[in-house]
Amino acid sequence: MTTSNDKMSDHPMLKNCFEVFIRFLTLGCYAFGGPTAHIGYFHREFVEKRQWLSEQEYADTVALCQMLPGPASSQVGISIGFDRAGLPGALAAFTGFTLPSAILMVLLAMGYSEISGLSSAMGILHGVKLFAVAVVTDALIKMGKSLCPDRPRVTMAIITAGLMLMMPGVAMQMAVIIAGAIAGYVIYNQSTGTNPLPEVKGRKRIAFAAAALFVAGILVIPVLAAQSDNAALQLFDSFYRSGALVFGGGHVVLPMLQAELVHDAGITADAFLVGYSAAQAVPGPMFTLAPFLGGVFGGSFNLSYALVALVAMFAPSFLLLAAAWPFWNRLKAMPKLRSAINGINAVVTGLLLAALYDPVITLAIKGAEDVALALLAYLLLAVWKLPIALMVPLYAGIGFVLL
Repeated sequence: MTTSNDKMSDHPMLKNCFEVFIRFLTLGCYAFGGPTAHIGYFHREFVEKRQWLSEQEYADTVALCQMLPGPASSQVGISIGFDRAGLPGALAAFTGFTLPSAILMVLLAMGYSEISGLSSAMGILHGVKLFAVAVVTDALIKMGKSLCPDRPRVTMAIITAGLMLMMPGVAMQMAVIIAGAIAGYVIYNQSTGTNPLPEVKGRKRIAFAAAALFVAGILVIPVLAAQSDNAALQLFDSFYRSGALVFGGGHVVLPMLQAELVHDAGITADAFLVGYSAAQAVPGPMFTLAPFLGGVFGGSFNLSYALVALVAMFAPSFLLLAAAWPFWNRLKAMPKLRSAINGINAVVTGLLLAALYDPVITLAIKGAEDVALALLAYLLLAVWKLPIALMVPLYAGIGFVLL
């Protein structure tokens, strides 16, 4: 009698896909700590333990994903799945790693729609928002040290923050990102000659098709959304552009999503900040904030909007990676690209600095007591290293008791 495992062993690709899914699903259930921690989990699991990749191959994969917009840790996982089992493996890795946190965030959206109007819940939500102040402050300090180590990049970050506070909006975000890329290229371009480009490897047709779809998503979908009153299409447009244009990971997507979604017909500023705070407390990628925001869009829970937001948020990562994989050898030989990204990284630090003030501080801080509680949260999180999974319920309880 033939067992299912015997049948699977006859199809190595299917077996590899299943293995990829199970490994990433397991990681998705306990991978707390944000993208840096996720990359550490992946290294331990797939380089040290299972030896799916060599040290050099893994380092090259991480470098590629850090140079692309979108969620870096999710992109590393997708790339590992691709290396193991092709495009089906990439999909299996993404699904396994994202599924646990996506389910939790959808359930939260469902519950938020029910409790957000209750007076007893307001204190809980306020406590969570105070914790968000500490989270964003901690992320900003760490990013500032890493991405703005010199005067030109500090200058770019502060100018960006000032411009965003004076003229908020998606158009200004796009403008400063482009300006940052140009400034980085001019200031940090240290290319000293032309190196021969390595051979292109992989399926170029798939790469070109993915690149075309990625560009079409940025240029065509906004036009269609502007001409349509279909809320799902407009939601897809907002999340797709956020996933496609944001460098620096989950924290940096905050200002772009806030500008896109917080309005009378979308979501409230309070709901936005609660979802952002909750995304810190669940395992897996922080970009699973998307299904929460989609789920509460319009004021009542909508599962289809949650799924649209989830797909749209991660679709650019798939397309960019599919376009880059065959040409990564060439990308590694382009120091000018790294120069431009130095400027972009400085700009996204400035975007986060502006977001720390509005909406995070403006929504959470109402007086001196709130300042004290936010400082305590930062102390516990950044100095004493209390786990985020403990901090969120702690501050929810503090808010309930005091407010």
